[in-house]
Amino acid sequence: MSIQEMTGLQLMQAMIEGKIPAPSITKTMPMKGISVDKGKILFEATADDRHLNPLGGVHGGFAATVLDSVTGCAVHSMLEPGVGYGTVDLNVKMMRPVPQNVTLLAEGKVINCSKSVCFAEGTLKDENGKIFAHATATCMIIRP
Repeated sequence: MSIQEMTGLQLMQAMIEGKIPAPSITKTMPMKGISVDKGKILFEATADDRHLNPLGGVHGGFAATVLDSVTGCAVHSMLEPGVGYGTVDLNVKMMRPVPQNVTLLAEGKVINCSKSVCFAEGTLKDENGKIFAHATATCMIIRP
């Protein structure tokens, strides 16, 4: 089956299972899919020395990119074959500094989805549930 014939959920499952390559952003921002269900996805993400700001802390763009990825992938898991999406709005709240070289869990969940727009939220937490960032996203649905 080609990627164009897969539902969004099938594509996300194939990516997590290593049947298709992960997107190149996962090299820039070290993240890896762990699990996916319809409307929900879980990633691991680790900031390293490539993600530091001038003060030596992890740049806020790391959390924003990871949260954009999990909210978008959660939305993608809801879509039929050949249907795409694009982030229209991403609102990120930084709760505390993201640690360097610590594997965090990023979870995306769909809140509501219609034919033309989906709303999702995402969190970036440590293994104990301490939250580092939260986001809400609005994604437009792109139909052929």
